[in-house]
Amino acid sequence: MARSEHHPFRFPVAARYAGMESSPLKDIFALAARKDVVSFAGGIPDPELFALEDVAACYEWVLTHQGHRALQYGVSEGEVELREQAARRLARDLPTDASQIRVTSGSQEGLFVVAQALLEPGDVVLVESPTYLAAVQAFAVHGARMIGVQTDDHGVVPEALDEAIRTHHPRMVYLIPTFQNPTGRTMPLERRQAVADVLQRTDVPLIEDDPYGALSFTGSTWAPIASLPGMSERTLLLNSMSKLMSPGVRIGWIRAEGPILDTLAVAKAAISMQSSVVDQLTVARYLATTDLDAHVARVSAVYRERRDAMATALAPVLPAGAHVTHPDGGMFLWAALGEGYDAQVMLADAVAAGVAYLPGWSFFADHADRSTMRLSFVTHAPAVIEEAVGHLGGVIERHSRA
Repeated sequence: MARSEHHPFRFPVAARYAGMESSPLKDIFALAARKDVVSFAGGIPDPELFALEDVAACYEWVLTHQGHRALQYGVSEGEVELREQAARRLARDLPTDASQIRVTSGSQEGLFVVAQALLEPGDVVLVESPTYLAAVQAFAVHGARMIGVQTDDHGVVPEALDEAIRTHHPRMVYLIPTFQNPTGRTMPLERRQAVADVLQRTDVPLIEDDPYGALSFTGSTWAPIASLPGMSERTLLLNSMSKLMSPGVRIGWIRAEGPILDTLAVAKAAISMQSSVVDQLTVARYLATTDLDAHVARVSAVYRERRDAMATALAPVLPAGAHVTHPDGGMFLWAALGEGYDAQVMLADAVAAGVAYLPGWSFFADHADRSTMRLSFVTHAPAVIEEAVGHLGGVIERHSRA
């Protein structure tokens, strides 16, 4: 009797994840792990810059003095010590108390919590064009439809935002006003005020993502849009310790006001019950006993030097007419090579030459500019950056429109 042909079992995948067997985020970490490639693809801090001794001392103190509590279940809202420290930092620009903080496992989970709490299938979310790719994913798997809004070198264009709101009636607007991912752009105060005016006039809530704002290269910092008159109650403000302390410690928070705080806590509980208590208490101890601002200033000085190295190395290898941003902080440069170039097509040749970047198409909700690429300058020393950008220049030349 002939054996029946064996077909490997496959789990049925929910429609919202169809076609997502891979993702740009997954590809970032795969490229970063390759020893033969200098990767500019991910915003991955240089581990040599971590305050390892300070962090280790905080973990040791927590486990010694609060060990039984640290290893136990916590509350969905977050541990009170951490919420107090988060509120203290936010209060520099925006009056905040611990009751207005909801702790998340990094700001990426914060985006998922927000999507769970606010979005219904078919809802429209307005985003910058381009925007943070993992936010697009978090909103999309909840059935939302992202629509990109026109931007310029100062961020989202207020008139375009106003028109998009009136045309599409969005559930919310998602913005990264300071050292934006992927472009590195920062909204000046006048633009922030104009955006706030549009949102208040049209009565649309804002999701303001601010994981990079402290990483300033000029000494200037930017108060969030949420701090402008009339905006705090209509804004969910997301922060993270990933880029300031350590991305391995998955701790961030959402600042909110009013009844939405309860909904956020319920959504968080449904996703992960609570964030790691030992990590929360350690971050609280770190914020209470170390000078985070001094650490961030030291890291930012290194990042500034690396930004300059990348900008200097890129200038002679980009084609005529290319546009590249020059951020005042954060982790990313954004290069648009111009018509005739496809950064996705170029990537395989770049990796073969020993250098990687993230093709820019994945950061667009719609109408992607395929000539764009995001380059992170924070992981490598200037000499490594200069050599790798030289290799990238050879790839660009081979793909020249001529």
